[in-house]
Amino acid sequence: MIALGGAIGAGLFVGSGFGIAAAGPGILVAYALAGVLTVLVMRMLGEMSAARPVTGSFAEHARQAFGPWAGLLAGWMYWALLVVSVAAEAVGAAHIVGGWVPGVPGWAWVAVFMSVFTVGNLAGVRNFGELEFWFAGLKIAAIGGFLVLGAVVVAGLFPGHPSPGFAHLTGDGGFLPHGWHGVAVGMVAAVFAFGGLETVTIAAAESDDPVRALRTGVRSVMWRVSVCYLGSMAVIVTLVPWNAPGVADGPYAAVMDSIGVPGAADLMKAVVLVALLSAMNANIYGSSRMLYALVGRGDAPRALGRLRDGVPYAAVLASAAFGFASVVLSLLWPRTVFPFLLNSIGAAILLVWALIAASHLRLHGPSVRACLALAGIGAVLLFMLGDAASRTQLLTTGGWAAALLAWAWIRGLRSARTGPGTDPLPS
Repeated sequence: MIALGGAIGAGLFVGSGFGIAAAGPGILVAYALAGVLTVLVMRMLGEMSAARPVTGSFAEHARQAFGPWAGLLAGWMYWALLVVSVAAEAVGAAHIVGGWVPGVPGWAWVAVFMSVFTVGNLAGVRNFGELEFWFAGLKIAAIGGFLVLGAVVVAGLFPGHPSPGFAHLTGDGGFLPHGWHGVAVGMVAAVFAFGGLETVTIAAAESDDPVRALRTGVRSVMWRVSVCYLGSMAVIVTLVPWNAPGVADGPYAAVMDSIGVPGAADLMKAVVLVALLSAMNANIYGSSRMLYALVGRGDAPRALGRLRDGVPYAAVLASAAFGFASVVLSLLWPRTVFPFLLNSIGAAILLVWALIAASHLRLHGPSVRACLALAGIGAVLLFMLGDAASRTQLLTTGGWAAALLAWAWIRGLRSARTGPGTDPLPS
C-alpha cells in the first residue's frame, strides 16, 4: 500500500491526460510498454533488496556494484525527485481545496498539509504506514469503482447509455492519430507516472520481516498498478473521444461527465485530492529515509542523521523543509524557478532505473531482464534527446547528475590524499 501511495498520484489522475492528448488511443500501447519496463526494473530491485534489505535500497546496491559515486548519484537524484514531487503535489492539492474554499490563500493550505504529514512522519513508521494504508485504500477503491462503472457502460448495461463499441478506438483519427511519435511521447509520460514504486523497498527495510515483505510487496504492487493504469486508460479511451474537451485536463472527470454521474466533477476532485495527499505522505517518508541512508554512507551532513525514538527526525524535517521551500518558489516564480525545478528532476527516475538495472547486472550476473531494461531505458532517453519538448528535462537532469558526479570525484580525491580515516562524515 505504501508503494501504491507513492505511485498512484497526480501522474495517473491528472498527468495521464497529457499522454492521451499525445498518443490518442495509442496510450494503451504506451502504458503497456512502460508497464513492461517497470516490471523488469521492479523484479530486479526486488531480488537485490531481498538479498540486501537496507534502508538505502537501490542507492546502496549501486554503491556495492560500482563504488561510492554510484550510491551518491542514485541517492541524491532520488531524494531530489521525491522532494520536488512533494512540492508539486502540495501545490495541486492546495489548488483543489482553494476552489472549494476560495477565501483561504493557497500557501495556507500548503502549510497545513505539510505540517500534518511532517508530524505524521515524525510520529513513527507505524503511524505513517497506517495513514498511508487508508489513503491508498481510498484510491484503490475509487479506481476500482471507476473500472466497474466503465465496464458496465462499455457492455451497454448502463441505463440510457448504449455501448460505444470500438468507435472511439478506431475513429477520431484512428488508433494512432499522431503515429508512433505520439506513442513515444505517451510512454515518457507513463514512465514518469510509474515512478514511486521504488519506495516499497525502502519501507520494507523497516518491517518485521524485510525479505518476506519485499517478495510479496513487489509482486503484488506490479500487477495492481498495471491493472489500475492500463484498465483506467482502456476505459477512458473507449468511452470518450481522446480529443474531447476536458480529457487533457482531467480524463477521469471527463468520463464521469459523459456518463452523467451527478456531482462527477467534485467527486473526481476529491479523489485527486486524496491521491495527491497520499503521494505527499509517501514521498516525505521515502525522501527522509533516503536522506538518512545518505548520511550513513557519508554522503550527507552528519547532523541530518539524528534519531528520536527510532525516527530520523532531522532527515524528515530537512526533506519537508525543502519541499515547503519549493512550494514558496512556485508561488513567487511560478513560470521560472519552479518549472526549472520540475525540469531538473524530469529524467531522474530513468537515471535511477538505469542504475538499478546496471547494479543487478553487476551483482547478479548477466540476465535478459537487465539487458532489456537498459535497452528500453536507453531508447526512452534517446527519444527525449531528439524531442524538443523533452530535451530540456533530459539536459537539466543531466546537468545535476554531472554536478553530483563532480562532487563525488572531488571527495574521492580528498579521501585519497588524507586517507579514509580522516573523512569527517560517518561511514
